[in-house]
Amino acid sequence: MAWREIADIYRASKKKKDINWWTEWVCRPPAAVLVYLWKDSRITPNQVTFLATLVAMFSAALLALLPGWWGAVVAALVFEFSFVLDCVDGQLARLRKQASTVGHHLDFLMDEIKAFLIFGAVAVRLWRFAETPDEGNRFLLVGIFAMACLGAGLSLTTFMRRPEYGAKPPTEDGQPAELRARRGLMGKAIGTLEHAARIVVHYPSYILLVALVPPGRLDIYFWAYAAVNALYAARSFLQVYLKLGRFQT
Repeated sequence: MAWREIADIYRASKKKKDINWWTEWVCRPPAAVLVYLWKDSRITPNQVTFLATLVAMFSAALLALLPGWWGAVVAALVFEFSFVLDCVDGQLARLRKQASTVGHHLDFLMDEIKAFLIFGAVAVRLWRFAETPDEGNRFLLVGIFAMACLGAGLSLTTFMRRPEYGAKPPTEDGQPAELRARRGLMGKAIGTLEHAARIVVHYPSYILLVALVPPGRLDIYFWAYAAVNALYAARSFLQVYLKLGRFQT
């Protein structure tokens, strides 16, 4: 039966350990349905990656243009579909045994582009539909600052993952080495904070949850995303400085 095969595809193609329960139990099951439909087609995992980016672009346009609560919900639902597609590309690649380093890099690149698009669109939305001009200007200024931090953080991440910098090789499933579990009490505490921060910034599917709260509380996502990216950019810059910016002895 089709549903049994879809269940088998879900188990065989999902990651050994997802970044959060939402990805594993909400987004990957419908992704498995699309993998089932496309597994014998000519559609490639990279093409699905590009399709997910196009859907995210459409979602960003809806976020910036559609007013009101329902506008926020519709835009968030479209964004969720782009996240499902983002799950499909990896699951399809693992099922076909086509996973590659360049595919992982392409996926990371497209995620960067989507991060800019969605956060920028939310900033524009909050600015356009703010209750007062002062509130709107505050959203706009913080949004510009946060996007600068986002860009700096992404650039620093790419730099620190270079082998020339001394980065460890990725894990077997293509995840960066820094996502490996930390040891010790302090390491586990830091790991817990990092995990919470990744949930905020790593393809924030919780946008749908905050959008469902009347009148569409996308400001919750906005402030959390801005704060985490500012802290991450500062921490990453400090890491690079402490490693490469010391005086010679």
